[in-house]
Amino acid sequence: MKRRDFSLSVGSALAAGTVGLPLAARAKDGKFEEGIEYLELKKPAMTEAPKGQIEVIEFFWYSCPHCNAFEPALSQWMAALPRDVFFRRMPVAFNASFVPEQKLYFALESMDKVKELHAKVFRAIHVERLPLNKDAQIFDWVVKQGLDGAKFKEAYNSFTVANQVRKATQLQAAYNVEGVPSMGVAGRFYTDGTLAGSMPVVLQTVDFLVQKERKA
Repeated sequence: MKRRDFSLSVGSALAAGTVGLPLAARAKDGKFEEGIEYLELKKPAMTEAPKGQIEVIEFFWYSCPHCNAFEPALSQWMAALPRDVFFRRMPVAFNASFVPEQKLYFALESMDKVKELHAKVFRAIHVERLPLNKDAQIFDWVVKQGLDGAKFKEAYNSFTVANQVRKATQLQAAYNVEGVPSMGVAGRFYTDGTLAGSMPVVLQTVDFLVQKERKA
């Protein structure tokens, strides 16, 4: 979903859909071109990968239908990541209404509950049609998932989560993220479905960029 479509309702945001496009593998022999399938940042972004590892970031928004559609393929891809790849997710915010979902993700992360509940958040929003974009709605939902409501609220409203939201906004700007789902590699490269033609090709492009960075 592109930045310009965020003013539309989730159900009517059709123009930016790339997940369902055919696998248009533009690259030949596994080679991808800068300016076509990916962009190189003019100024490198900060990374948090440990020394000797290559950082890969998925930029997403829980209420984005394309992020929801991409999640199964991404999870499968993640399961086969090499040991030298440091993967992390980054929730975006193109306006203030996105912040509760950012805080939801970071609060779950602080409680070590992302693996357990990340896919369930997507399901709640896109299958069960629950609007998890307000504090009260989020608090009610997490309690129903068996979490300690008081501990979750403490994490959700903590300085740590507020700082993570701030850093996420900075990273989003550093990568010049125009839509989601999209991916960043090594603080140097950016790709999304619009550039690559489809999300399967995005994953192929990320594999190529990881190899490129590894050689460098």
